[in-house]
Amino acid sequence: MSCLFTCYQAKIPEERLSQADVKTLIVGVGGMTNGGKTTLSRFLKEKIPNSCIIAQDSFFKDDSVVPVDSNGFKQYDTLDALLMDDMMSRVNAWRRDPQAFLKEVDQTAESVTSSADRVFMLIVEGFLIFNHRPLNELMNKRYFLEIPYDICKERRSLRVYEPPDPPGYFDGHVWPMYLRNRQEMESTATGIVFLDGLKSKEELLAAVYQDVSQEINKLRVLFYFTYLQRTTEMNEWQNKLEDFSCMCTKKGKKIIGFTVYSMWQHINNFRW
Repeated sequence: MSCLFTCYQAKIPEERLSQADVKTLIVGVGGMTNGGKTTLSRFLKEKIPNSCIIAQDSFFKDDSVVPVDSNGFKQYDTLDALLMDDMMSRVNAWRRDPQAFLKEVDQTAESVTSSADRVFMLIVEGFLIFNHRPLNELMNKRYFLEIPYDICKERRSLRVYEPPDPPGYFDGHVWPMYLRNRQEMESTATGIVFLDGLKSKEELLAAVYQDVSQEINKLRVLFYFTYLQRTTEMNEWQNKLEDFSCMCTKKGKKIIGFTVYSMWQHINNFRW
């Protein structure tokens, strides 16, 4: 069973940090239409500092250039209907400088922390994000929301799209393309966590939040280790590390307690 990893961080002067100190995490939130992708993505963004969203729905081509099949249905549920090069450019802009990217897309004071927390997270949301190999290969965590056919069709019928779905569009295009795209995804992408979209929203969101938070805490610890290794001689560590403490907790009970120094000894002996 997993344990919640909590790290109390020492404050490092901003002027002593560089872009090389930044740690990043890319989380993919995929799934079928109306499966809950946007809800999960927004929840993670609200809960986790230094995070932002790039949504695949923002990169559809103009309706005039989307091809039509023999039934007269617009072929929106294909990668060819998306400006994937433009999407990749945005993702790579975040990778080059996540802090600058975050300031560009969100000017609120809460969006960029003023502390030395140099862990940044990008949430990539979309129905075909795992089908585009160059994008899928960049992801550290992958989640796929799924719901049954009847629930999906009902939810889709309650949504207003521009342009609107023509009669028979769900059964004639949306669902068949979902099955085809999912088969392709499962044959090429690995490491995907499938989520039951019928679970209570609270349960589903909490589970993903805990999973992502564990990854972020690992990166925070790695950030401080690499910073101290680069800036501090080993014989100075005992004083430096008085500001650090780490513990693992499981169901609210302390099961292991140790200093960062002792943990660093184990990591330093490990060959990455």
